[in-house]
Amino acid sequence: MSSIPPISIDPPAGGPFDRLRRALDARRTRSHAPGWSVTAGLIVCVILLPVAAVLYLAATASANDWPHLIGSVLPAALQNTLLLALGACLVALVAGTGTAWLITMYRFPGRAALDRLLVLPLAIPTYIAAYCYGDLFDFAGPVQSGLRALFGWTARDYWFPPIRSLGGAVLVMSAVLYPYVYLAARATFVQQSVCALEVARTLGRTSMGTFWAVALPLARPALAAGAALVAMETLNDLGAVQHLGVETLSAAIYATWLQRSNLGGAAQLAAVMLGLIALLLVGERIARGGAKTHHTTGRYRAIPFQDIEGWRGYAVALLCSLPFLAGFLVPVLVLARFAMGHAAGALESGFLKAAWNSMLLATLAAAAAVALGLLVSYAPRVARTGFTRTAAQISGFGYALPGAVLALGVLIPLAALDNGVDAMMRSLFGVSTGLILSGSVAALVYAYVIRFLAVARGGIEAGLERISPNLDAAARALGETAHSALWRIHLPLLAPALGAAGLLVFVDALKELPTTLLLRPFNFETLATHVYALAAVEQIESGALGALTIVLAGLVPLVVLHRTIAGGRAGGGS
Repeated sequence: MSSIPPISIDPPAGGPFDRLRRALDARRTRSHAPGWSVTAGLIVCVILLPVAAVLYLAATASANDWPHLIGSVLPAALQNTLLLALGACLVALVAGTGTAWLITMYRFPGRAALDRLLVLPLAIPTYIAAYCYGDLFDFAGPVQSGLRALFGWTARDYWFPPIRSLGGAVLVMSAVLYPYVYLAARATFVQQSVCALEVARTLGRTSMGTFWAVALPLARPALAAGAALVAMETLNDLGAVQHLGVETLSAAIYATWLQRSNLGGAAQLAAVMLGLIALLLVGERIARGGAKTHHTTGRYRAIPFQDIEGWRGYAVALLCSLPFLAGFLVPVLVLARFAMGHAAGALESGFLKAAWNSMLLATLAAAAAVALGLLVSYAPRVARTGFTRTAAQISGFGYALPGAVLALGVLIPLAALDNGVDAMMRSLFGVSTGLILSGSVAALVYAYVIRFLAVARGGIEAGLERISPNLDAAARALGETAHSALWRIHLPLLAPALGAAGLLVFVDALKELPTTLLLRPFNFETLATHVYALAAVEQIESGALGALTIVLAGLVPLVVLHRTIAGGRAGGGS
């Protein structure tokens, strides 16, 4: 029985249907641009409001704060921040790029398993890793205690590198953040041109020479993006640097705001951090170099693996497993040991209530972020104007904001709104409304949406790109409006993408610490703040169950993400 040839649903360019689609697109842009442009503009205003608030307060705060900040706070905080970010990026680049190249190009024992295991450290929040390593390598921890018991040493007989230091913070950050570089490098190496690599080999390049001369330059944009994510996560961290005793800008903002009760000084420090973020984003663009690469053929061949056999294969497997051991296995073993011995105490210390609060907040944030992400992603499709495209790009800026800066920026306008409502109610009805939004669940959800809207929008835009524009034109020809087409046609098709985007936001919100710590209502604990509070009083054992819950929740999206990247080479082969 002969097979039926596939039928293409996309008509040839230049046909009557194509002309109808272009006409409808032009009409749709004219008739719906105002409404959708306004929607996109309002979302951008919501995203940028905290940034404007921080800059306004920094500019209007007392000028007397600057001499104190410049003389006493900024030098050490800025130096530590830059050194920590630079150190974490360098270690992550070496670990992530090296393992990605070995996994992509060579076959050795355990390669397939390591390919999946190397992404797992992203499930470990930096503050949880810091608590685990702090307990493991402290003077009273099992490592130093074991060394003293084994060799009969006293404290004066040996030197051990301090974990509570800048070097210890670099170790912790790079151990759990290198997968950002690994995933970016892996995706690039999987898609690389086999022909280019073979030409380099025929010209006399060795395997390492091919890597340095061809593969690494082609991967530069992806590596720059991965390193930028590592740097942004380092700048965002609060719990880890506090636990390890490293004063960064994020920790200085927290101390200036809450411990010294100097909101203006905190805003000025936040303005400095915003400048640092801007420089980071510009540097990332420069590091990419504006270069673009593409395949010149539609034919793809599977990557020809080189076999590494014998003891060399096992040595490579051990080398590739070190980042996974440091970033995931060691923290999980420490948490599991604590959780098994203190499960009853953990349940009594407020774990269940904190877990419920976390699930509630993460669910609300995921729903709100997906809804706004859908609107801001759909607007350029309906109103194809430069404004809507620019608004869609700007809406992702919130992800670059460190949690301490974001919390400060959210609190300022909400407090002003609360004070305005309270003053109006007092003057009209003699009733004080107090603080309605400040320090509420609504403020937390608002901050989460700003920070993680980029995460939701990325998945939704990927889903929209897979829907042919001809489907929009057909819907319009049949009388559907842009709104009804979104509701009746696009939403059912986007269901998997919306679910994946919501899952990613849910997990990120579940483990967010700095924003939650600074904006949460009184006596309101989440899993992240629950673990933070117990670690602050050296009771990490009681918080291990909550930490493990956060880690396990983060594993699900990582598996999905890895499957997408590792299987992403056209023509097969990974």
